[in-house]
Amino acid sequence: SSGINAEWPLRPGDSLRAIYGTDDQRNAVHGSDSQKGAEREIRFYFPDAIVEPISSGDQATDYLVKNVMPVLTNGFVELCKVKPEDPLSWIADWLMANNPNKPQVLEPTVA
Repeated sequence: SSGINAEWPLRPGDSLRAIYGTDDQRNAVHGSDSQKGAEREIRFYFPDAIVEPISSGDQATDYLVKNVMPVLTNGFVELCKVKPEDPLSWIADWLMANNPNKPQVLEPTVA
């Protein structure tokens, strides 16, 4: 059993399955039951793809604390100072402008 038979047919707009699926077998989306299952399924459906292990636990936390949280914290502090009407668009623009990995383009020097 696919686990969704009880909910089919779905009302339009309820989910991606309801919007794009046609029945309980051709349901347009898939979610794996575990990280290991996801890696196995990705290798099956996309045999030429390079699948790197997904970080989890302390490794993922350390990465986020080191690389993501400092930038987000600065952005959220600025967001609270500005209090824009559309905070999600504002933070998206701020992140684009303040991306620490943004390539630097050097202007040519005139000799």
